[in-house]
Amino acid sequence: MERTAFVFPGQGSQQVGMGREMYEKYRAAREVFERAAGALGTDMASLCFEGPEEELRKTVNAQPAILTVSVACLAVLEERGLRPDVVAGHSLGEYSALVAAGSVNFEDAVRLVRLRGMYMQEAVPLGTGGMVAVMGLDAERVSKLCAGIAGPGGVVEAVNLNCPGQVVIAGDNGSLARAVDLLKEKGARRCIPLPVSAPFHSSLMKPAGERLAADLAAVEMRDPAVPVVSNVTAGYHGTGEEIKRLLVRQVYSPVHWEEGVRLMIRDRVGLFVEVGPGRVLSGLIRKIDANVKILNVEDCDSLEKVLASLQGG
Repeated sequence: MERTAFVFPGQGSQQVGMGREMYEKYRAAREVFERAAGALGTDMASLCFEGPEEELRKTVNAQPAILTVSVACLAVLEERGLRPDVVAGHSLGEYSALVAAGSVNFEDAVRLVRLRGMYMQEAVPLGTGGMVAVMGLDAERVSKLCAGIAGPGGVVEAVNLNCPGQVVIAGDNGSLARAVDLLKEKGARRCIPLPVSAPFHSSLMKPAGERLAADLAAVEMRDPAVPVVSNVTAGYHGTGEEIKRLLVRQVYSPVHWEEGVRLMIRDRVGLFVEVGPGRVLSGLIRKIDANVKILNVEDCDSLEKVLASLQGG
């Protein structure tokens, strides 16, 4: 029997206007925005729908905003009786996946990701580090080339192992620039700076992970009701306490996205539904395995397509 996975996007998928259609049409989506506003004391609808873009792009805002839109889309799917057999999320999206699996309450998740975003931003001074997507070289080669580049006190590491021929590197700006020059020289097709404000998932984020550990310790994390793929291990999460430990490591460890998707496909997932803003994960999954079916839910039109496909099946 073919299984269905819900997958949830991470930072970089934010865009002004995201979630508006779902909010206006579905009470279940509106309630999620209201719960986010109550938990954070922020008008989440205004931030998502009106921005401005530079505010929405800030890590401390982007993370809770994307989580809110993703869970709002999820709430509408659940209201229609659609449930996944397995869930996964890319970086920040792992929190949306854990909400979907019943491991963590939405209010706790949205507070955690705001703190996570704040700690990640504060771990490295604004404007001193970033991330670049490297196209056309495999992960092992990128990792080896980066290992020889960073100067004293510098860091550049392969941090998102996304799909064949796409690896994201992160580090301080000087080391990143040197890495980009070398990677192009060694055959990288393109190197694209990402719209993020810090070198996420690099070892520079370790102080952020350590700060988040105290907040995670105070939150109830239940064992998941459906399997959840871990970014850190590319295996399935275990108990609630183990999830907390891995979420601390996730802040400063590479995201093994390709490996996690391959695990789900081996375990008979034939349909992936990207739940939340954008189609970044849909594109990555297509490059990992062109034979699986991929849909997404971010607005009313895409929702109708998913409902027709799943309820028809």
